[in-house]
Amino acid sequence: MFGIFKNMFSSTDNTQLSEAIKEGAFLVDVRTPAEFSTGSVKGAVNIPLDKVQSQLSKFKNKKSIIVFCRSGNRSSQSKSILERKGIQNVINGGTWHNVNNLVNNK
Repeated sequence: MFGIFKNMFSSTDNTQLSEAIKEGAFLVDVRTPAEFSTGSVKGAVNIPLDKVQSQLSKFKNKKSIIVFCRSGNRSSQSKSILERKGIQNVINGGTWHNVNNLVNNK
């Protein structure tokens, strides 16, 4: 049981994230539009968690995808949805602040 929580809430691998950002990953903020409007990562698009399933075409043919949110919970759910739909090149970036710091320091 602990392993499940460890996988859900473990620290994000920033090395993998940094590489994906440098290579131009598709940055997706899965928070609500209201949250997104208060600030996000430069270059990110807003596809809220409840819209991920209906907007799969936006994820197709991307070399790598980084999903992120406020805490890492919704991005984890988004990653699972995308992987179940056959999109495997998804990284859970965790919080938008984490991804933002990496984008600004690349």
